[in-house]
Amino acid sequence: MSNTKTVFVDGSTGEGGGQILRTSLALACITGKSLHIENIRAARRNPGLAKQHLSCVQAACQISNGKCRGATQGSRILDFQPSPVQSGDFYFDIGSAGSATLVSQTVLPALFLADKPSTITVTGGTHNPLAPPFDFICETFLPAIATAGFCGNCKRIKHGFFPAGGGKIIFDIQPWQEQSHQTINLCKPSKQFQIHARIYIAKLPPHIAQRQQKLLLQSELDIQNIEHVEVTDSDGPGNCVMIRLCDSVRTTVFTAFGMRGKPSQEVISEAVNLAEDFMASGAAIDRFLADQLLLYMAIAKAGSYTTNELSTHLLTNMEIIKKFLPVTFQVDKAKDAYKVSCCLD
Repeated sequence: MSNTKTVFVDGSTGEGGGQILRTSLALACITGKSLHIENIRAARRNPGLAKQHLSCVQAACQISNGKCRGATQGSRILDFQPSPVQSGDFYFDIGSAGSATLVSQTVLPALFLADKPSTITVTGGTHNPLAPPFDFICETFLPAIATAGFCGNCKRIKHGFFPAGGGKIIFDIQPWQEQSHQTINLCKPSKQFQIHARIYIAKLPPHIAQRQQKLLLQSELDIQNIEHVEVTDSDGPGNCVMIRLCDSVRTTVFTAFGMRGKPSQEVISEAVNLAEDFMASGAAIDRFLADQLLLYMAIAKAGSYTTNELSTHLLTNMEIIKKFLPVTFQVDKAKDAYKVSCCLD
């Protein structure tokens, strides 16, 4: 492969996980630059490309008719050379319970920049620990990027809980309306939230959801209502609890997952603590969304938001983006929140 305009990325940088690979693949597709990445997922217990990460590579190749070398399970080095991204109707099957939302986030930025609408169908996990669940993508992420003209919608065809997987989601993506001159500007905190909860149970005894509802109502949060979702289409068991902070402008979704050996008290405390920390900070967006908005601000060459935490994911993502695009990020501390801004370098 040619080394012309090749960007070299060290996968052990910062948080040293799969986010570095996904961001690098997305940016290679957007810029047309070749990518050479080493030490892939160096900080993880099983470093190198797992099935889910291979799916990200294959998806990037598919939308850009790209060529790659090193795309095998366990590989720690990858060369990727994209061609111009084409819109289309794409299907990606992870073949495991790997996160369908993370695979979709690898290709969404580039498909927003294509000249015609696209559809992507992804099968795999829809509700995974350590990955954004479908509800977060649908209710928090897509509305946030739509404020800058990145318009898409998604629907869940089938639930897929970790570890069984087998879920299915579909995204419809419209070309980015750059001429609208909108940017992400999410700096003002909500004055007042309506707090809702959602409990998912799949192939598990109903007393688990009943116990979780009781614990939610005992928390300090003023929860307006609790929605029970009894999942009947899942290939395997699953449980997660979501706290949704809603105002007239946006919805922020926090999730905690139940699993074997994890008491319901721990699940509820995890979700409640995330929501309480966020509300106490006076920030406009949570730390999970903060990480994912950076790339869209960089594409628009502008934008700002306030968040309650600077995660290593976020700081690492900034460094990777600056390798590909002529932008810079500024971070300012404001009371219990941080203001993150993007502008041309």
